[in-house]
Amino acid sequence: MANKEDAEPVTGRPRSLRVNSLFSEDELIEDYYDAPPANGGSGWSDHVPSPRPPAPASSGSSPGTLGDRMDGTAAAPLSPTIKAGWLDKNPPQGSYIYQKRWVKLDADHLRYFDTEKDAYSKRFIPVSSISRIASVGDQKFEVVTNNRNFVFRAESDADRNEWIRTLQQIAEERKSKALERTSTSLTTNGAADPADKSGFLELRGFKHKLFVAVAGDKVFLYKNAEDYRLGIGITYIEMNVGNVKEVDRRGFDLTTPYRIFSFSADSDQEKEEWVEAMQQSIAEALSNSEVAERIWAVESNRFCADCGSPKPDWASINLCVVICKRCAGEHRGLGPGITKVRSLKMDRKVWTEELIELFHQIGNAVANQFWAANVPPSEAITPASGSQERRRFLIAKYREGKYRRYHPLFGNQEELDRALCAAVTTSDLAETQALLFCGAAVTCATGDPQCPTPLALAEKSGQRLQMEFLLHNKTSETPRLEVGGSEEKPYSVPLPSVTHNGFLYKTPSMAKPVGERKGQEEFSRRWCTLQDGVLSYYENDRNAVPNGEIKVEEIVCLVNNPPHAHGIESTFEVYIESERLYLFGLESPDSAREWLKSIAKSFVHPRAEELLALDFERIGRLHYKGGLNLERAKEGWFALAGSTLHVCFEDSERQEPLQLRKLQELSIQGDNEVLVLVERRRTLYIQGERKLDFLGWVHAIQKAAGGSGHTLAEQQLTESDVPLLVDRCIDYITQCGLTSEGIYRKSGQNSKTTSLLEMLRRDARSVRLKEGEHQVDDVANTLKRFFRDLGDGLFTGRWGQDWLRATALEDEEAKIGEYRRLLGTLPTVNRATLKALINHLFRVQRFSGENQMNTHNLAIVFGPTLFQTDGKDYKAGRVVEDLISHYVKIFNVNDQEMKKQQDEIMAIMKMREAASSGTQQAGDFICTVYLEEKKTEAEQHVKIPATMTAEELTFEILDRRKIVTKEKDYWSCFEVNEREEAERPLHYSEKVLPILHCLGTESYLVVKKQMSMENMLIYLASRVGDCKHGMMKFREERNLLGLGLSTGFHDRYFILNHTCLRLYKEVRSHKPEKEWPVRNLKVYLGIKKKLRPPTCWGFTVFYENEKHEKQQWYLCCDTQADLREWFATFLHVQNGGALWPSETSKVRASRSPQDSRLGNISLIPLRGNESEMRNSVAAFATDPLTLLRNV
Repeated sequence: MANKEDAEPVTGRPRSLRVNSLFSEDELIEDYYDAPPANGGSGWSDHVPSPRPPAPASSGSSPGTLGDRMDGTAAAPLSPTIKAGWLDKNPPQGSYIYQKRWVKLDADHLRYFDTEKDAYSKRFIPVSSISRIASVGDQKFEVVTNNRNFVFRAESDADRNEWIRTLQQIAEERKSKALERTSTSLTTNGAADPADKSGFLELRGFKHKLFVAVAGDKVFLYKNAEDYRLGIGITYIEMNVGNVKEVDRRGFDLTTPYRIFSFSADSDQEKEEWVEAMQQSIAEALSNSEVAERIWAVESNRFCADCGSPKPDWASINLCVVICKRCAGEHRGLGPGITKVRSLKMDRKVWTEELIELFHQIGNAVANQFWAANVPPSEAITPASGSQERRRFLIAKYREGKYRRYHPLFGNQEELDRALCAAVTTSDLAETQALLFCGAAVTCATGDPQCPTPLALAEKSGQRLQMEFLLHNKTSETPRLEVGGSEEKPYSVPLPSVTHNGFLYKTPSMAKPVGERKGQEEFSRRWCTLQDGVLSYYENDRNAVPNGEIKVEEIVCLVNNPPHAHGIESTFEVYIESERLYLFGLESPDSAREWLKSIAKSFVHPRAEELLALDFERIGRLHYKGGLNLERAKEGWFALAGSTLHVCFEDSERQEPLQLRKLQELSIQGDNEVLVLVERRRTLYIQGERKLDFLGWVHAIQKAAGGSGHTLAEQQLTESDVPLLVDRCIDYITQCGLTSEGIYRKSGQNSKTTSLLEMLRRDARSVRLKEGEHQVDDVANTLKRFFRDLGDGLFTGRWGQDWLRATALEDEEAKIGEYRRLLGTLPTVNRATLKALINHLFRVQRFSGENQMNTHNLAIVFGPTLFQTDGKDYKAGRVVEDLISHYVKIFNVNDQEMKKQQDEIMAIMKMREAASSGTQQAGDFICTVYLEEKKTEAEQHVKIPATMTAEELTFEILDRRKIVTKEKDYWSCFEVNEREEAERPLHYSEKVLPILHCLGTESYLVVKKQMSMENMLIYLASRVGDCKHGMMKFREERNLLGLGLSTGFHDRYFILNHTCLRLYKEVRSHKPEKEWPVRNLKVYLGIKKKLRPPTCWGFTVFYENEKHEKQQWYLCCDTQADLREWFATFLHVQNGGALWPSETSKVRASRSPQDSRLGNISLIPLRGNESEMRNSVAAFATDPLTLLRNV
């Protein structure tokens, strides 16, 4: 190994004045530290505070936390300190010189430091390894461990006796609770769990390697492997304040607020494994323990169902067993058809209330009464068992069902199915479990047409937990005891058997995406075989034992990389269930393609075999939600080919293509967990069950959905096949520039044009052209430059000269006929774009009196631009002039289209006329309001005067649609927030204009019946008093450490009166935890599904104080009646008891008529964010055309 002093000089790192900032003087530091440089440096990259003078010993002090101080002087977050103080420590090297040490004792360790401000100790001694504490003379005491003794001296006999008494008490308690040991101790005789990763690493500043162990949420440093075995270490690092960063090929930094630990591994692969282990440790440290604590509330769930390790934080959600991390790794190897593994702490979205309750009802106790009823003691495993021993046991237990308790009906399929149909209608989950895993079919026929499956029977019987259990076991396999074991079959039909072999180049497997180009030297040549559902790779073609293997059932994604993406010409990536990535390659593209097709055919479900015929870049399975049912995620097969995403949905027999460049929206929701694709007719939510392959899908889909070239077909498109770039520019100029003098003749700023064109080409979907930010001439110049630089031109290189020759025809009808023929020869996108552009120019010339751009002037500008000539050929301008002049005939525009265009032009003219005459009412506002539901045919564009109330707006919409209201028809105007999936009925007296000021792009107004109003009025009339109190489930929307971790739903007691809403932790509480003024609350009906509310009857509540600070939280009721009563009370107290007007007919009759000057045309609706809307409102009072320019 190269000398680290030569390879990695440490001169750039600040050093402390002490060389013994980690080891004690009694630990032979000269063997471990480099000689300090002349400036007295050490191997640490932060300054350690100078030691304070000795202070009197204190007990019961608490260590600082990260939130106390961020200057490196606070102690790292640790277990509560039981006793702390200054002691003298005697080194065991025969020296009589004592060193002053700050000593801390907690439930797990006795540690000592240089100063009381140090975050990391010089030595820690596990309490579990202390065998005896004894007095050894004046003021001295000895701590005896399994391999060495530590002598301390206190300042007085009394202080020494107090230390001895406390240490003895803690050591005795520790021994008496041997089964409750935490994972902090890593001794062989006391460790709760072995380390997740351990081994030697170089640490910058040290001559010798240190033994490092990653265990749970901590990283431990030891002098050597023997100390690791004994559990006596140097220090440990709490990973909730850690961050890991790679610095070079073998080096990485573990950064904390107090120090930077610079490690170096022996190889690149070793480094990746260490970084992955530490990142998992950080994730565990930052995870939410709420679910785990609730699961552990059941005694049997506090120990692994398989090996007995304490505090297991993983689970199999279909088997309903709680397991430790080591067993969870082996569970994953069994495949999702046998066991579905999830984390109690990190997989937050999985743990619904029903699933948690299921683990309370079944859990390890009931599950093991079935699965482990006949385990021989010789075959059982323990926390110390190795990986192979665990794997053997788990295969026998779950895949083969070797130890299960057989149901009396085992072997009789018909009777098993009949018994399952009966069991799911009861609360006997143990019976259902036994039947299901002894052969009963989860989808068997029930004989009841109304409830054709056991799941439907459970739903009809109101058995929520039975439903949950059946859902998680919908694809579970029945255990089968077969000679040689059974292979996993996660699909309902067997996969085709594919055989292929040959040499492949391969890199070590990875736990993160391939971020950089791999050189040829990083690949190893391996003999690979694909046979019997296993992809195996060998050292060479003569070896009989493979170096490793990949089971095709575990493959979730296959990626075909572009040529020369790495040092090997053709490469492809294989992603598997356990979040690992394998990179293979070949120099022959044809051979690589054969491997790709063979692997794809081996793991893709037969119902998705259509996808195999595609020249795909990426293929695999993902979970999705779509259509009308968004409650349950389904599994689909996806293939990305070019800019098209082909999908085989779970309930569809044929694949459906999604044109990614035509998407209306492409966004990521949650913590990068859901990819949202919005088409005109549907929305598809793709969920990231596995982070590694999902991030690859997201990146690939985003890239495919963007513009990728300079031809029309390579641009992002609208539904009508017009490039989105062209549509955006035309739309902006129509709204803001039709009357601009010299439009298209004037040139904009070159730099702004270049920048805007680049943004629109990259992702026009995300660009919004706004007046003030973009000038009309810049946008016009951008449109012209796009057509001038267009690859192959708008008229195409093949047909361009034919268009020019057509101008020589003297007969107008013949010329028009030729233009129509040539139009039909253009590709679809070119034809649609040409029509959209000429339609736009046709509108522009209608305003030639103001913009000075008649048909001839526009032709002079656009002729050379569209034909990409130097402007000397007059024929190019003649073609454009003919197209504009004969627009209606050439493009076959019908009367309806012409009327719509004329109406839009008349609307602009009338608005200008109203503005110039001064008759427009100041403050009037135009917005879109929907009737009953949000769809195009239901929209109405309404002028909103400053005085209009919600009731007047409601009647305006009803009058337009000639809807007659009947008695007890409670029509109301609702504010709908699509992002929050919630709605709020506006009070009848509420002014509409201030609400419009605050509406964002995700909100809109809709008029519909308020179905619950009659019940709310009856409730308010029958109750006594103005208060409402009771229990509701409460969740506050807040982030922890920026990770988007929420607090979950909790039962809380609420009291609502006419002034405030108070929250209490429980009914017996005297002091409220929170209190909010009612006047500052906005209450919406509904809670977004992503939060997985425990019931479907909930509120979303927004609170804004006088300082405009905003809060948001969610409340859930147990029944619909509770929801109505709480909501009615909110409305009652906020509106002085007036929920509904007493005489609505008078209001309807007294409304002022609509301004007839605007006719019946559709007015342009308001869009934009809050600030844009406020500006629009203010500007509209003085210039009504501003509204048109802000659309």
